[in-house]
Amino acid sequence: MHRGRRDSVAFTVVVGILVLLGALAMALVVALSGAPGSLALAALLAAVPVGPLVGCFMWLDRYEPEPRSLLVAGLLWGAFVATAAALVFQGIGMAGGASERDSLAVVAPVTEEATKGAFLLLLLWWRRHELDGILDGIVYAGMVGIGFAYTENILYLAAAYDGTDGIGPGGTEALTGTFVIRCLISPFAHPFFTVFTGIGVGLAIASRRWSVRVLAPLAGFAIAAFLHGLWNSSTLSGTGHFFAVYATLMFPAFLAVVAFAVYRRRSERPLLTHALQDAADRGLLPATDIPWLVDLSARRQARQWARRQGGPEGERGMRTYQAAAIELGFLHHRYLRGTAPSDFSARGQEHVEELRRIRPYISFPGQVVPTR
Repeated sequence: MHRGRRDSVAFTVVVGILVLLGALAMALVVALSGAPGSLALAALLAAVPVGPLVGCFMWLDRYEPEPRSLLVAGLLWGAFVATAAALVFQGIGMAGGASERDSLAVVAPVTEEATKGAFLLLLLWWRRHELDGILDGIVYAGMVGIGFAYTENILYLAAAYDGTDGIGPGGTEALTGTFVIRCLISPFAHPFFTVFTGIGVGLAIASRRWSVRVLAPLAGFAIAAFLHGLWNSSTLSGTGHFFAVYATLMFPAFLAVVAFAVYRRRSERPLLTHALQDAADRGLLPATDIPWLVDLSARRQARQWARRQGGPEGERGMRTYQAAAIELGFLHHRYLRGTAPSDFSARGQEHVEELRRIRPYISFPGQVVPTR
């Protein structure tokens, strides 16, 4: 566990420093990209799709919620670190002789997906225990993509309004067109691309084969960069070609990814039920608690019951108990599959001890309230 805590500290320090540096760099870039008024309007409009997109990924994450601090870190990484690093690498590519077309179709997709995917690799290296499978990879990738899209949209919207995008004279009409395309028609683009890297990382976590652990993230990144390049290339041949690619390829592929993510979410309940039942058979928690842990509505009902019986303190105890049990369930599932992290025994023991510490002070609906 000491190594795990050191890794967590290292992750926090590295990500924190890079986010700070990236924020300073992007603040300068944004400040130089337009007048204060147009930048403020661009920032406001760019924020429109952020809330709904974050809500969608949080909905996917309900069975085993990831730490809010890491989700926020993913957003900040995408908004500041990935954008700043991508600009640097694209500048190097242009300086090296890449044409504007090559930069848009090749350099930008590769550098942007690499800088976004770097956050997932840091998680894989230092916070591997937070990744339980494909759905976790999808959620973290989505957060990074949302952050990246927000900052990029500010730059595009401000350029459209100021007429510095090289397309037209600017003004409200140009701003509206860019807003509709980037924030209403295709707000999912960056999260969608990066999700493939997240799926690759999730496959690496869930596999016992060394080859899959190495090749899956690389394959996910390659697919992300390819689709991103195809998307960018479609904008070079006119509006008609863009909408043709959007309608025949990108949107159907997006729906397929959504269906896959929803399927993975639904599969978590039977997965968690089986793992917790095996844990209960080993005496790690009462089997009678399982129905109140594997069903989302039952979890909510249990928390409401705990609040009525024990007030805010009782509800906090129930939340803590449920969180520890869920973490134990997913960790035990990885143990049963043979893909548990090296420190799974120590982590599992911590969860079990927390469950045994809290259980005497809570009750589930229909049970007798324990004597305090």
